[in-house]
Amino acid sequence: MKILLVTKKFPYPLKEGEPIAINYLARSLSAMGCEVDLLVLNTSKHYFEPENFPPTENFFNEIHSVRVGNHIRLGGALRSLLSGKSYILDRFKSSDFEEKLEDLLRSKRYDVVQLETIYLAHYLPLIRKQPNLVVSLRAHNVEHEIWERVASTTTNLLKKWYLKNQNRHLRSFEIEHLNQFDVLLAITPRDLDAFRALGYRNEGVVVPVGINLVDYPVDNQQVSDMNSFCFIGALDWMPNQHGVVWFLENVWKKMRQKHPEASFHIAGKNTPAWLRTKAGKLASVHGEVPDAKDFLRRHPVLVAPLFSGSGIKVKVLEGMALGRVVITTSIGAEGIPAEDGRHLLIADTADDFEKHLNWCLKNPASMQEVGVEARELIRQNFDNLEIVGRVVAAYEKMINR
Repeated sequence: MKILLVTKKFPYPLKEGEPIAINYLARSLSAMGCEVDLLVLNTSKHYFEPENFPPTENFFNEIHSVRVGNHIRLGGALRSLLSGKSYILDRFKSSDFEEKLEDLLRSKRYDVVQLETIYLAHYLPLIRKQPNLVVSLRAHNVEHEIWERVASTTTNLLKKWYLKNQNRHLRSFEIEHLNQFDVLLAITPRDLDAFRALGYRNEGVVVPVGINLVDYPVDNQQVSDMNSFCFIGALDWMPNQHGVVWFLENVWKKMRQKHPEASFHIAGKNTPAWLRTKAGKLASVHGEVPDAKDFLRRHPVLVAPLFSGSGIKVKVLEGMALGRVVITTSIGAEGIPAEDGRHLLIADTADDFEKHLNWCLKNPASMQEVGVEARELIRQNFDNLEIVGRVVAAYEKMINR
């Protein structure tokens, strides 16, 4: 089976959810005998030089990259607002990328073209010119839900109005293009139900991010301080920024007063200067760390205070795979069949977070039991090859039709 994987982020470095999800999927597709080519809309915001892609992480037959400038600019946002278009969507339209995609589709016969996220649906008319192609969407989130949730939690009235406006365009775009895909790969059962509710009628498969536990060995010897807590995630992403600031202001200030021996460590790429200022002496801000897994291994507890976003949270899965206690919200745990208090700890209020943090400080032995249960849940539910087997079966079914 020949598959063209079309993405808006390079599948490396493995420091945030989308590149990890793409990389792990390609690895397993290759292991199952598929020939996978990669075409990347390599944006200026997340640009990665293909020549620096390590051979150990390269599971692609061919790699094609088109550099596209898409930095957020006030002028562009205002123009899209005045024209009644979505700036979020328009930033991923590129004539150079379209030209490269057309060239690939003409020069090579693919069985499947898989688009990673709805933002690439701009290119569906071009793809559909080729006969006998199975076209699929891997939906990492129900995209409009992210902006809907962010808008509901922001207190800035102008920002709230703008986000609601953008969300309306994005929701319409999702609904308009959904049934142009033969197969929809949803990250969670809840997401697939949401797409069905939006009107999707074709083949749907639940395909969470798979985890190869051999890549996540547990090493409790790296923990030097049992009183340390951490957060890691892309800090140019609004839901992460909002969650970290909320946690610092509503939870961690009180915790530091009561437990001066406790520490909170924040890591993530593109950390804004204002967040370092906001953290001040309350927390240690590390910026982008060389190895996310090593960072997680140094701290016994991962805090993921997420109140917006959609889909499955890869860093939560990684923390659980490494045997760490994860404290997160109901939204942070979406798509993970975990039992509160057994596999992770759910907190939706400041009081809930404080209660769980205090429990961790007082019960180091019980924490390790939660970590063991968390890793076992990952083993049972997120095996990479088993998950990708569902993808291949769905594609074979559509090809045979």
